[in-house]
Amino acid sequence: MMAGGLFLVFLLVGCENIAGLKKIKRMEIGKPAADFVLQDSAGNTWKLSSQKGKVVFVNFWATWCKPCRDEMPSMEALNKAMAGQPFQMLSIVFNDDLDMAESFARRLGATFPVLANPGPELKEAYMLTGVPETFLVDTGGILRHKFIGPYNWDTLEMRNLVQELFNTPN
Repeated sequence: MMAGGLFLVFLLVGCENIAGLKKIKRMEIGKPAADFVLQDSAGNTWKLSSQKGKVVFVNFWATWCKPCRDEMPSMEALNKAMAGQPFQMLSIVFNDDLDMAESFARRLGATFPVLANPGPELKEAYMLTGVPETFLVDTGGILRHKFIGPYNWDTLEMRNLVQELFNTPN
């Protein structure tokens, strides 16, 4: 019986390798944020690791998600409040149409980039449970905060939280 069990384990491990499945590294607070390369609707490429030296606000959202739509004006207010600072806001469309999302964001007056749907690896790496979800990455590329659900980003508390990340030792 023991030999049969070991054979099954080897068979399963072998199938994983044959199928080409790879283990995705999941992010943790205090560890490097999972890198990504995504495009916006104009074809510009955005790479998270290219943003080192800036605090990066990464928001996953969709136009079909009312809480996502509701938090967008406060995101833009935070983005404007951080003007002139080493800050980059990136919104990533999740299970939605990029052109429709871009159009929605521009109607609201959003000035931050709207990036294309991520692949399943990014969803798994960021351990997304739904939308909206927001991640704050410090100037050294370290994930410092994860927010599940909508937030009012246009508050002194949120501005101070972002401001603290400008001074995070790396």
